[in-house]
Amino acid sequence: MSQNTGSISDIAIIGAGPVGLYASYYAGLRDMNVILLESLNQLGGQLGALYPKKYIYDVAGYPKIIAEELVENLLRQAQQYSPKIYLGEKIVDLKVQEDRPVELVSEKGNQYFAGSVLLAAGVGAFMPRKLDLQDASALEDKGVHYFVKDPELFRDKRLLIIGGGDSALDWSLTLQDYVKEITHIHMLKQFQAHEESVLKLMQSEKINVHIHAQLKEIHGDDYVAGATIINNVDGSEQKLAVDEILCFIGYLTNLGPIKNWGLEIVGNAVKVNEKMETSLPGVYGAGDIVWHPAKIKLITTGFADAALAVNNAKHYIEPKARVFPGHSSHTVPQKQKMKK
Repeated sequence: MSQNTGSISDIAIIGAGPVGLYASYYAGLRDMNVILLESLNQLGGQLGALYPKKYIYDVAGYPKIIAEELVENLLRQAQQYSPKIYLGEKIVDLKVQEDRPVELVSEKGNQYFAGSVLLAAGVGAFMPRKLDLQDASALEDKGVHYFVKDPELFRDKRLLIIGGGDSALDWSLTLQDYVKEITHIHMLKQFQAHEESVLKLMQSEKINVHIHAQLKEIHGDDYVAGATIINNVDGSEQKLAVDEILCFIGYLTNLGPIKNWGLEIVGNAVKVNEKMETSLPGVYGAGDIVWHPAKIKLITTGFADAALAVNNAKHYIEPKARVFPGHSSHTVPQKQKMKK
């Protein structure tokens, strides 16, 4: 049965990935009451769903941090201001009406109302691009994997990793301490990952790297028992004894119902201006879901997007409020003193 939340929040944040969680904290810092809406049944977005055990190296203040630990820290930070969090709530409709709060409707028929909205839905709906090979689907979760649920699954195994992006390299570097050996293949000569990760990969004594290499065949009936790889330059083949295969060849993404809300879309992203405003009044964007000419899709830039969006949303719902919040080192102690 559908429900109407009745109350009007200052800001509704769609998406509880790292950017959405940080935005919840920042909105609380600005004395805004928050509802946080997440389509998945867990927090963390891609960090929680795709690589919870993977190290992240480029978040300010952390030489490295496991993804799920970053999510836990962001949640603790946000909970200081008691946002209302709703999981399993996929927002399918957004209605902006003049002089009225924005109305959000979930797939379950639940209604939420807010003075402003922040879209922090990452890349939208996502799923891994899967291997187009005979028997690959039959061996999924029987030695063929597209996610790492638990690194211990690969303990003392012979592992084949496929891919040339950050996820593939990060998992090779992370899992090398668990496995017996790793063979890492990439169909191109150049990797599409951070330069330091590429250097570490090539220097590792436990990772056998093959460029211009593709997976030709998977061996095994009930479970992966081996694989054949082919060099796409000279056509030579090599049989490998492997126990597990991890594939990172990209993700298929879709904005889903967001495309139907009247927002200006560029490619597969929502266009924003320098204030992180979308084409709809009172609706802002932050993180991977947005596009502007200088956009770089990183967690760190997503945090900056969130701060810009929240500060401007605060001014939107309270025109007398300053966009610049002051420095937290001053404002937070002042708030704490006032509470006493």
